[in-house]
Amino acid sequence: MNSKEKKELSEADIKAKFITPAIVKAGWDELTQIRREVTLTPGPVVVRGNLSSRNKKKKKFADYVLQKEKGVPIAVVEAKDNNHTISDGMQQALGYGDLLDVPCAFSSNGDGFASHNKTAAPGEDIETEFGLDTFPSPDELWRRYKLFRGITDAQEALVTEPYYDDGSKKEPRYYQVEAINRVVEKVAQGDKRLLLVMATGTGKTYTTFQIIYRLWKAKKVKRVLFLVDRNILADQTLVNDFKPFGSVMTKIRNRKIDPAYEIYLGLYQSLTGPYEEDKIFKSVKRDFFDLIVIDECHRGSANEDSAWKEILEYFDSSIQLGLTATPKETKYASNITYFGEPVYTYSLKQGIQDGFLAPYKVVRIDIDKDLQGWTPPAGMTDDLGNAIEQREYNQVDMDRVLVLNKRTKLVAERVMKLLNATDPFQKTIVFCEDIDHAERMRKAIVNAAGPLAKENSKYVMRITGDSVEGKAELDNFIDPESKYPVIATTSELLTTGVDAKTCKLIVLDKTINSMTTFKQIVGRGTRIDESQNKFFFTILDFKKATELFKDPEFDGDPVVIYEPGDDDDPVPPDPPPDDDEPSEGDDGEPTIKKFVVSGLEVRVLAERVEYLGEDGQMITESYRDYSRKNILKEFTSLDDFLQKWNGAKKKAAILEALAEYGIELPNLVKEVGKDYGDFDLICHIAFDQPPLTRSERAYNVKKRNYFTKYGDRAREVLEALLDKYADEGITSIENNNVLKLDPFKQLGTPVEIINGVFGGKAQYEAAVQELETELFKQAS
Repeated sequence: MNSKEKKELSEADIKAKFITPAIVKAGWDELTQIRREVTLTPGPVVVRGNLSSRNKKKKKFADYVLQKEKGVPIAVVEAKDNNHTISDGMQQALGYGDLLDVPCAFSSNGDGFASHNKTAAPGEDIETEFGLDTFPSPDELWRRYKLFRGITDAQEALVTEPYYDDGSKKEPRYYQVEAINRVVEKVAQGDKRLLLVMATGTGKTYTTFQIIYRLWKAKKVKRVLFLVDRNILADQTLVNDFKPFGSVMTKIRNRKIDPAYEIYLGLYQSLTGPYEEDKIFKSVKRDFFDLIVIDECHRGSANEDSAWKEILEYFDSSIQLGLTATPKETKYASNITYFGEPVYTYSLKQGIQDGFLAPYKVVRIDIDKDLQGWTPPAGMTDDLGNAIEQREYNQVDMDRVLVLNKRTKLVAERVMKLLNATDPFQKTIVFCEDIDHAERMRKAIVNAAGPLAKENSKYVMRITGDSVEGKAELDNFIDPESKYPVIATTSELLTTGVDAKTCKLIVLDKTINSMTTFKQIVGRGTRIDESQNKFFFTILDFKKATELFKDPEFDGDPVVIYEPGDDDDPVPPDPPPDDDEPSEGDDGEPTIKKFVVSGLEVRVLAERVEYLGEDGQMITESYRDYSRKNILKEFTSLDDFLQKWNGAKKKAAILEALAEYGIELPNLVKEVGKDYGDFDLICHIAFDQPPLTRSERAYNVKKRNYFTKYGDRAREVLEALLDKYADEGITSIENNNVLKLDPFKQLGTPVEIINGVFGGKAQYEAAVQELETELFKQAS
């Protein structure tokens, strides 16, 4: 094949004819070691108003990922067509290589390979080029990978232990692979205290299952204890991610550890307690468990010395892995001090940027009595006749010390106003100060919901630790297929671990001082559920809790502040529990006396909507502003746009280019008007041109007598296309299938129209393009 012919080949042809054969020739197994067209990240979701779309421009898609075994990636290859240079795809390949943390990246245009080798010895070139016949063998790239990751020959068998495969072809996400492999490698290297930080909604339990499975299958560990702090977490794990363990797995019940099993799921509370007879973990030998995994380890580590520390200290010879979404670091408490630096971190911010987690918009509502404060008149009593203490009450007092029934009513009405304006059946969690507040909020939302609450008494339910009825509905609340309950009012029970995939609205009427609690609450909404059309969630904030988004600690790197001196205990002392973080990890009964006032009027002072920007900061921006900004990235000026629009054989190609940015023109129709076409939407929003409706454009073409040069039948077809444009838009007339519809089928079959009326496909398409030129003439 000569070079001219080669340059006419597509990228897919270059891969099939040159790159893939060269890799296979080097000894790579095409079925087990070469993964092609691998989506690493789907691209972030863009949210403006009540609309969302993916920014496909930021999707990460590797042409080839080369792996030693399934789940052990060791190199990436980026392909380009032959109009690019050999190394043109190298920067792209390096980005993917950094994501996968592999030492070798390659680029090719079909003439040869460019290589980047992070394990190059001193004096050796890091980047080189070589021919198609000399691509490195699997053994060579595995040698480099082991050198890069610090893996010895003795550790190789454990590191390459296969993943569990259920036959569904489900592939773990890139960060899950990296987390699993990092932990297994550290265990192979002899580490026994490990910390894994993964944001809520990123599949911590699935990741944990694969870690345990590989270590157990390789016989590195025999007995494993998975410690959780909520019953529902154990039950979810048992029937979902850990199900493949089958008969070797048990949940510790009736305060008894049965030695007949190998995988144990246990609650802190079922293994220990305040009295010696409660400490049933001591009923087995200290070397009974080889591996202990502590879920949500930030909870126990901070405040509950008796909860998991004594368990871990008893089984101190075991490998111990802490899992958390929010590494807790304060002056007093640190799980990093116990476990060491995280072996891998995947943050909320990264998850949103990759597109695996749902972004959020924040609606902040300020209430007058919260911000301006309120001082009761001298001698005023509450509804029960109690004298109200004479002082100023403000936001921190609301529903903790002072209950204003009209404030509760206002919050409930604003919740229902938002739900009714979007979707009154979207799953909603309302976080309240305590159980009493959660019950009053439930009642207020029932009244605000009106017919919706009448239709089904479970429309809104209080789900708190003390409510048997509420807790009984928890499974239904988190089940995407269950319509009711729709709204859950709570204080603490739903802050962690509960897998509510379809939660679209989180209401904060709770004072939150703890960053850990805040991250956990935000985590209730971050799961994307495409089957339920859930791509983003909304936070409705009445207590300025979302100010914590501005805190540099939010998704910042964890820092240990506790620095013991020579004679100090190396374990950080426990702090007193946060006001909003009960030490039992469940709802606590209020102990503070409250004043209840019914007659005091309250009103909304201010309301604003903010969105998560590309840089992770909260911004105020409409979908229209977002679209304008990104259209201008694609087209630098009106002239540039007009030139490309008029030069495009199919206008759909331009619309697809904008869709890559997450710009969906049908969404803009709602802002500008449904009668405007794509051309006018773009010109108006990006370049401030006065828009014409599709009907106006069609009328302008008709009155110019443009059709006189065509015969009667051709004129009939073109006039019908013009009407079709006026009704449905440009893409409808660019598709030849339109000729199968009325009124065209009255004029003949598509073949008869194209060949008999216009003289062939080329002439028909030229006539359609000329029609489009006439349609958009006046703007140019």
